[in-house]
Amino acid sequence: MAENKAGSSDPEVTIDVEEDGPLKVTGLSAFFNSRGEAIAAKKTVFLCRCGASKNKPFCDGTHSQIGFTGAKDDDRIADTLDRYEGREITVLDNRGVCSHAGYCTSGLPSVWRSAVEPWIDPDGAAKEQIVETIRKCPSGALSYLEDGAAQTDFHEDAEIQISRDGPYYVRGGVELKDAAFGEGASREHYVLCRCGHSRNKPFCDGSHWYAGFHDDEALTISKAARAGEAGEEAWVAVGSPEDFAEGKVQALTVGEKQVALTRLDGELRALDGRCPHQGGPLGEGNLCDGALRCPWHGYDFDLKTGKGRGNEHSVETLKVREEDGKVEIALPKPKRSDWTVSHVIAETLAEWGIDTVFGMVGHSNLGMAEALRVQEGRGRMRFFGIRHEGAAAFACSGYAKATGRPAACLSIAGPGATNLLTGLWDAKVDRAPVIALTGQVQTQVMGPGAFQDIDLSSAFEAVTRFSQSVLPDSDHAELASLAVKNAVIERDVAHLILPDEVQVIDAGKAGPGRPEGRLSPTAITPPKQSIDYALARIARARRPLIIVGYGAREGIAEVTALAESLNAPVITTFKAKGLIGDHHPLGGGVLGRSGTPVASWFMNESDLLIVFGASFSHHTGIDARKPTIQVDFDRMALGKFHGVDEPIWGDIGMTAALLRDGLPAGRACSDQRGELADRWKAWRREKAERAAKDNGQGVNSAILFDRLAEAVPEDAILSVDVGNNTYSFGRYFECRAQSVLMSGYLGSIGFGFPAAMGAWAADTGRKVVAISGDGGFGQYMGEFTTAVKYGMDVTHVLLNNGELGKISKEQRDGEWKVWQTSLQNPSFADYARLCGGEGYRVDRTEDLDTALRAAVAAKGPALVEVMTDPLLT
Repeated sequence: MAENKAGSSDPEVTIDVEEDGPLKVTGLSAFFNSRGEAIAAKKTVFLCRCGASKNKPFCDGTHSQIGFTGAKDDDRIADTLDRYEGREITVLDNRGVCSHAGYCTSGLPSVWRSAVEPWIDPDGAAKEQIVETIRKCPSGALSYLEDGAAQTDFHEDAEIQISRDGPYYVRGGVELKDAAFGEGASREHYVLCRCGHSRNKPFCDGSHWYAGFHDDEALTISKAARAGEAGEEAWVAVGSPEDFAEGKVQALTVGEKQVALTRLDGELRALDGRCPHQGGPLGEGNLCDGALRCPWHGYDFDLKTGKGRGNEHSVETLKVREEDGKVEIALPKPKRSDWTVSHVIAETLAEWGIDTVFGMVGHSNLGMAEALRVQEGRGRMRFFGIRHEGAAAFACSGYAKATGRPAACLSIAGPGATNLLTGLWDAKVDRAPVIALTGQVQTQVMGPGAFQDIDLSSAFEAVTRFSQSVLPDSDHAELASLAVKNAVIERDVAHLILPDEVQVIDAGKAGPGRPEGRLSPTAITPPKQSIDYALARIARARRPLIIVGYGAREGIAEVTALAESLNAPVITTFKAKGLIGDHHPLGGGVLGRSGTPVASWFMNESDLLIVFGASFSHHTGIDARKPTIQVDFDRMALGKFHGVDEPIWGDIGMTAALLRDGLPAGRACSDQRGELADRWKAWRREKAERAAKDNGQGVNSAILFDRLAEAVPEDAILSVDVGNNTYSFGRYFECRAQSVLMSGYLGSIGFGFPAAMGAWAADTGRKVVAISGDGGFGQYMGEFTTAVKYGMDVTHVLLNNGELGKISKEQRDGEWKVWQTSLQNPSFADYARLCGGEGYRVDRTEDLDTALRAAVAAKGPALVEVMTDPLLT
């Protein structure tokens, strides 16, 4: 019996190391893959240790074909037990049996110090932290002394687990026969080589990393997924005999199976409730000469045999009995595969980190929906069912803009898929990564014009960077991997088209795709010459101005540090609003149509523009006449609309840091902080004067956004819509550390609230506030019920002026008649309460503070309807 640390005993589990062959494991019941899923094991199994089996983790005899040797190498690390004494703990270490899993060096680097001697500092952390880290060491190389005795054994249950692309972790006192353990090494837990390259066989020495050993674990993952297929026939009570009258057909749901049950000539008959022709509901059919007729197309099926009459189809017959006053139906063993093409795709998406899906389940995506349901049940994904597919796409865009990571949206074929397009275009033009999963009609009816059959490849061609149909013989995991890779690297939309019948094809032994080795770090060091030229220009500039766009968000700390070294103002594009706070001594606000006179003043007075991550949109109006240094990680963005003086291709943060470190001592630039403070004072006086105006037609937008800035947390995420409300927000809301999401280049009305849902789903821990007009909210107001359903903590501030105010203004500015811009609105506050959320209406300025603060404090969706003056924007 194998004794564990606690002294309890497990059934004997042994490992024999066969000479130049596999590991022979006997008595093992706890065997797991790297994901913790159980692997079914016989009483005796042979595990591959040459690394070349095509049936991993099991041996297939390949070791004899490749000349595998199980001998130790002479140049292996010496078997020596080293002792490191500290004030509170003594750490023991034998590097000769270390598997280099990295739990020590990455988990507690203050104690286990790479490339430093002595490499262990037992006083580098608290004793408890050191003990906890030692207990994580899988190889048994690490132990510690307690009361003079070495503590080496930490696990109670005998088990073997496969590590990802690595060795076997053996725990719980499994006996390894005839093996030479290293000095002081644990015999209760240890690590065995699986790649065939260790110099210390049978133990792992970390060589799998250098050898590039990979195992997709397809066999064990697919088998684990199929565990639910092993069902048996089960009798299920469906009623009493009197419930089923002669000649009547009843539709029943038994478990998850649809059944048509009828009584004919006193005898009960049961058929599968789904017509094999096109899935019609046989339970809603009628009897015709001893046959059951489908209500859709009139196909007849014999009640006794299930065979079609006058058609080539057959339907499954089910056993039915009457016993002890009950009618029971025998549910057959489930026939549907639990490892389908859809499961492979969903698993691959989860492996790549896609953890959030917005969408609508429907008839042409049910196979994919089932696979997503399984992932949600495992805690690897969350699914949010929306009311309109357009909201799903916008939510994905908001998620991506809040995190930089893609979420997925799901739709059916035809209209469901086309409903996604506006939100996907928003993501595309703003370079936000999104995955679109669209159902499709069955391949046999594609093309001729069947119900909901449209050419999705053509429909999505322009909006996607990657769009592929998933076919029966496709490499399904690879298609899903390429979809995510394209979305992430290209910051674009990727699309998979899923024909209905392909979704449920059994996937055999295929495994999911994984991201390891397929993505590289994104930091790009700019050429030295580019930095030198830029520094030469900066050295001569007297009034340099830094402009940051949305693309600078990951490097804003370094950009701000550069600005502080130059005493130069930092202004932003509208999309980048909030990257530097408006109360920062160098923050100059937003440039452009939605901006402030502070920003435009400093651009006009500048003699050098240093632009980070901006796209030079016409809306922003960066002055092309000014000498310009432009930095971007996207080469296509450099000089996008016109030539610039110094285009620099590089990572934003890295480039800003290089510029700051290289600044010459004798630079000519002046300190502009005082002038900037004066300009803000003047603008704030102007804002106060505007806020004081009252036409008696509603709340002034200037005072609304002034009060909103005081009410929301300083780290909130603000999702703004399109219209006058957005222009007013840009001018009057002063950011502290808030992040702003918007439909930038597309400028799509309706973006605000669905994108806020996406930002909330990103689970950032930050308050999410949406801002829109009545026109924008009306586009997707049904999604407020979605927010209530999922308890989304989103506050929505709605400016209700009874019209499409921006369009009215454009008509007036263009000297047109104001025409067809008025709106017939409900009470949005009442609507929010009817949906189950909080709703507040503000008609007077003096009620703003109370309503805004109550809504922000509410736990769950809340809406503040502010009746605003359309002319005071």
